[in-house]
Amino acid sequence: MPTNLKRITNFAVKDFSRNKGISIAAIFVLIITILLVTGLFFFQNMVGYLTTQIQDKIDITAYFKDGTQEQDILNVRDQIVKLAPNIKNIDYVSKDQALATFNTIHQSDSTLSQALQEVGANPFLPSLNITTNGEPAQYAQIASLLQTSDFSNLIDTVDFSQKKDIIEKVYSITSKINTVGLILGIILALVAILVVYNTIKLAIENSRDEISTMRIVGASDWFIRGPFIIQGVIYGFIAFLFCIFISAITAFLLSPQMAIILPGFDMFGYFLNNLWIFILLQLGFGIGVGVISSFIVVKKHLQV
Repeated sequence: MPTNLKRITNFAVKDFSRNKGISIAAIFVLIITILLVTGLFFFQNMVGYLTTQIQDKIDITAYFKDGTQEQDILNVRDQIVKLAPNIKNIDYVSKDQALATFNTIHQSDSTLSQALQEVGANPFLPSLNITTNGEPAQYAQIASLLQTSDFSNLIDTVDFSQKKDIIEKVYSITSKINTVGLILGIILALVAILVVYNTIKLAIENSRDEISTMRIVGASDWFIRGPFIIQGVIYGFIAFLFCIFISAITAFLLSPQMAIILPGFDMFGYFLNNLWIFILLQLGFGIGVGVISSFIVVKKHLQV
């Protein structure tokens, strides 16, 4: 068995060297394909990051009646967390905090500042800002909970009805973006695999006479397949080495630009933090496609 493996490996290396032009073409196509898959992986994660950022900005606010004690509001907050496990975040905003935030946002608007001075007292109500983990239905559930529970007598208003349409539109858009990204990824991956398959098919077609000769002398199917499967491994591994280097350089160079488009998203940091995932993705896809394509093409020749 070790002798056969050695002979098969030698055949694979010699055939790889003899058909340098076709081998380079197959590796080049694999590099493009792997980079395309890597780009789709980056794209999906950037879309996921953007979706999370958008959804995190969606919330509903429960305004409490003026004069409600802070401890009572904090108790309500604790009860809501127990009753609604889908809550992602719930923040208490006091009257003073609401006023300070308003002044910061509208500090350049003299009309609003003057109107606030004429009111005299702080017109804002203490509130709880609530963000969930899921669909608009969860916001509706929490709004209903706020208005029907034992502590509803402390609540002045819940702004879910005003935000309902916006929440539904945002979740609809983000859902469509994820679906389109998934469909696009599947289509491009299938096209890429087809291109790689045909390129490797061209490389193996060049060795048709050798396959026929090995069949005539009684070589087993696996002995015939072996050199081409190993070539597929070689194609995939060499392509991986180029791709991991290109990916690192690209992520490093594009990281500052991506930080402008998606504040808070560090492209190069994401690459480094998920380096093993990228290695497995690129190495697995490259070798997998190379080996599977070689296996299928040789199998067709063996059936002739």
